[in-house]
Amino acid sequence: MAQVFYTARKTLQHLASGGNMLMIATVLALIFVNIPATHDLYTWLWTNEVRLQIGDFNLFSHHGHPMTLAAFINDALMAIFFFSVGLEIKREVLVGELSSFRKALLPIIGACGGMIVPVIIYYLLAQGTEYQGGMAIPMATDIAFSLGVLSMLGNRVPIGLKIFLTTLAVVDDIGGILVIAIFYTGSINFGMLIAAAIILAMLAICGAWLKIQSKMFYIIFGLAVWFLFLNAGIHPTIAGVLVAFCVPAVPVNAPAGFIKSIKENIAHFAGNDEVSLQHRSILGKQQMDWLKQIESASDKVISPLQDLEDSLHPLVNYLILPLFAFANAGIFFGGMSPSDAISGVSLAIICGLVLGKFLGIFSFSWFFIKTKIVPMPEGGNWPRMASISMLGGIGFTVSIFIATLSFEEGSQLLNDSKLGILLGSIIAGILGYLMLKMTLPKEAQDQGE
Repeated sequence: MAQVFYTARKTLQHLASGGNMLMIATVLALIFVNIPATHDLYTWLWTNEVRLQIGDFNLFSHHGHPMTLAAFINDALMAIFFFSVGLEIKREVLVGELSSFRKALLPIIGACGGMIVPVIIYYLLAQGTEYQGGMAIPMATDIAFSLGVLSMLGNRVPIGLKIFLTTLAVVDDIGGILVIAIFYTGSINFGMLIAAAIILAMLAICGAWLKIQSKMFYIIFGLAVWFLFLNAGIHPTIAGVLVAFCVPAVPVNAPAGFIKSIKENIAHFAGNDEVSLQHRSILGKQQMDWLKQIESASDKVISPLQDLEDSLHPLVNYLILPLFAFANAGIFFGGMSPSDAISGVSLAIICGLVLGKFLGIFSFSWFFIKTKIVPMPEGGNWPRMASISMLGGIGFTVSIFIATLSFEEGSQLLNDSKLGILLGSIIAGILGYLMLKMTLPKEAQDQGE
């Protein structure tokens, strides 16, 4: 159990740090787009074309046209983000919080409430308007931002509440993925879709039955699936999730074999003079072989799924998501009035994120805990659950992503919807932080070794 807590804590710390990078990127975007000297440069930057071309074939092309930098970030780099999400979902289902129905039930219930109620509130406010199609925008919970807020309170937050919020956000991501797959699909090229399906079937067979462990194998064919989805009319980020589900979660060697190999190769050094080993700068050929065998055994004891997930965390949290925020969080305030923040699509999103997420997560969790169908998270009570439910209203990354799919690029609706997402996420974050600060113990909690 201590090892589970250690792993969870390290993951949460990583995501919280990523949340800090997101905040910095968002502030920079708001500054650059609203300063006259940099406004034109900021808007021009995202219209530049991106190419990776061999002859007449350009990998980064959509229906024969080169992708702009903005499209490259939203459709290509975000596919890597969703690939990472897919790896995380598969791991959670196999060995994490989603592997046990009883452990997973409360976050699943909370996430369902946190998706259903915001959509209802948004629909009631937007029914019959031109922005009615943005109902999915307030569904999401941004795991990096929400855990970034929790990190400000350190170990005062019980690990049970952190795991509840993290798992809830993962289930939220699943809901977002389904929404993108079902509602944001254009006219379909069935030839390309069939080709993509054949490659996915091959990847699934190679991973599950043939036990192919090469990470490069899945990356190369995953790129092919991404390109086919992009040009088939299916949103390409879905390709990232589906390819992730095909990556094997079982290592080549069992941990017992790894330990045996280490012991055998370390034993070779036992006869060497320790003093000479300490001062020797160049190893002998035989010593190199022993160490290489240990290195090879280390590679084979970590599954491709875990290795890829761990390798992608820094890339996603410190580059892709901040770059996405910098490219998409540039809200231009010129010509806007204060009333724009409390009317139209902006108001609908704010109400959905702040009020809808809070009511949905808390009420659904309250009912199932009160009826004793599920237990209260470890270290939790009703004031703390209310605080965590409020933090669920931080919808930033995926909400902006869905907004870019819902409204035309450069439109006033998209600009106003980004304003609503930003304000709603800030309000939910501040309220959640203050509520937690008042309800948590004054002293740090023991989070396990």
